[in-house]
Amino acid sequence: MSSLLPKSVAAVTLGCKLNYAETSAILDDLRQQGWQLASLEEGADLIVIHTCALTKQAEKKCRQKIRGIIRKNPASRIAVIGCYAQLNPEALTAINGIDAVIGSNDKFDTQWYNDITVGTISSPLIKVASASTFDKVYPGYSLDAAESLDRTRAFLKIQDGCDYGCSYCTIPIARGKSRSLPVEQIVERAHALAASGYREIVLTGVNIGDYRSFDLVLCDLLRRLEEVDVNRIRISSIEPDIVNSELISLVAESKKIVPHFHIPLQSGSDSILKAMRRRYNTAIYRLRLMHAVQCIQDCAIGTDVMVGYPGETEEDFQQMYRFIEELPLAYLHVFSCSVRPGTALARQIANQERKPLASGEIARRYSELIELGRRKEAQFKARYRGKECLVLFEASKQAGRGMLQCSGYTRNYLRVLVESADDRLGQTLSGNELPVLIDSVGDDLNLKGRVLS
Repeated sequence: MSSLLPKSVAAVTLGCKLNYAETSAILDDLRQQGWQLASLEEGADLIVIHTCALTKQAEKKCRQKIRGIIRKNPASRIAVIGCYAQLNPEALTAINGIDAVIGSNDKFDTQWYNDITVGTISSPLIKVASASTFDKVYPGYSLDAAESLDRTRAFLKIQDGCDYGCSYCTIPIARGKSRSLPVEQIVERAHALAASGYREIVLTGVNIGDYRSFDLVLCDLLRRLEEVDVNRIRISSIEPDIVNSELISLVAESKKIVPHFHIPLQSGSDSILKAMRRRYNTAIYRLRLMHAVQCIQDCAIGTDVMVGYPGETEEDFQQMYRFIEELPLAYLHVFSCSVRPGTALARQIANQERKPLASGEIARRYSELIELGRRKEAQFKARYRGKECLVLFEASKQAGRGMLQCSGYTRNYLRVLVESADDRLGQTLSGNELPVLIDSVGDDLNLKGRVLS
């Protein structure tokens, strides 16, 4: 690498929307320092890999991705950052070719990236501070440094960490206690995103419902953000105990906050919810969800559900299945329970207080919930056949048969595809919110339609 040329950096992000927002902020900081942004194919001087450690499977995917990137980019410096780096740096330093392992807080200090590329320190560099020391919340946002040139949706971080203490969760170990960015800083970033051409802002964080800045809470922030010149403001995952009457009324009356919530359920068994240390039971969850659906037009609610929690009986599972079956949900994200080191659940298993389920039994329950989720999604989307929806279009791609395909999302987060033989399709649609008549629901559960003039 010549010292006369600017250094180049590429990034790969794995995991949640919060990781994507943070990656963009890190890249933007590097760009402002003179770095050039590059793709993996361009052979960057530095490749930043932002990792997830939500489950064992997520960690496995991270390792596979890291090894593949190292094989294809032998001349690049490799920095692995984020939750996996925070929770298990030893596993990563064992991978030959990694130059730096940087945890959840230190990843925002761009000096480490400069140091490993100019060779002023020996590798591998390990910078992982205890999450108990985290007292600052670093910004995350999509600006010019976003990994995609698509300027349709931007992720805007408002909060980090969590104090809820669920028995299975590593977030307090990986990201520390709950803390929030100041309202004025968030609003300023939102205005900058709007000025950059983004039409939708997705608020993200670990537990955004726990947003607090002095005496201001999430609803106060949302009211301020309604002043921003964007078409849509979307709330990402939010805990059931936060979906109260004030929030529901605010969304119902808003022209910008979209009618879409992702409200984690985790289990439909009250005994398992109690064991998980969740802050609600099935009665509260049902009440909050039904209130939202009844008050907010076209409200789509998705959820996370976990199968195979240690000690989950067949009756617990059947209770969950029946509970979900009765709810007007738009989609499910299904996970198998992954026991994470350092959690209360891991200690309970070590003390033989809870017994893991057989893998075959977990697989059966997982399969049954996946099928239930597909049926729920198909039922919800079928309601929109023959209806007109506003779609915010993203990038276009070749669809075969000489056709171009452009896709986007409705306000309540339904993906819609439009096809045309006109090679100007992408230029015409991308970045615009347009009315679409929904013609059909495909086998892949994507809606297909026609743009109305």
